[in-house]
Amino acid sequence: MATIDQQFVEYIVKNLVENPEAVKVERTIDERGVLLNLTVDEDDLGRIIGRRGATAQSLRALLRALGSKNDARYNLKITNSEVKNTENSSSVENTTDIAVENNNNFVESTKKALAELDDLDV
Repeated sequence: MATIDQQFVEYIVKNLVENPEAVKVERTIDERGVLLNLTVDEDDLGRIIGRRGATAQSLRALLRALGSKNDARYNLKITNSEVKNTENSSSVENTTDIAVENNNNFVESTKKALAELDDLDV
């Protein structure tokens, strides 16, 4: 059964994305607080992050407000769903098509931006 914090994030995110069925929120507790791992479809990753991370920052701000109400510290990690075809992955790595290379650069820069956002102490 999902906790109130998982339901909260899931509700907000499902209303923002094109593929709400791919949204998953996993919850773990450690010494730093509650970690909510949000997984969305790869096509919706940009929607959740937003320009310059504005949407992700807003989600984290809402979680801080929920945390202050519940005396808890929340951290939000956003990842894309790992539904990949291994044949496609290897062909993408071996191709020299400029469009595919640009797409890979976009994916890598998005992953890097996510990693930087996860390092922020919000």
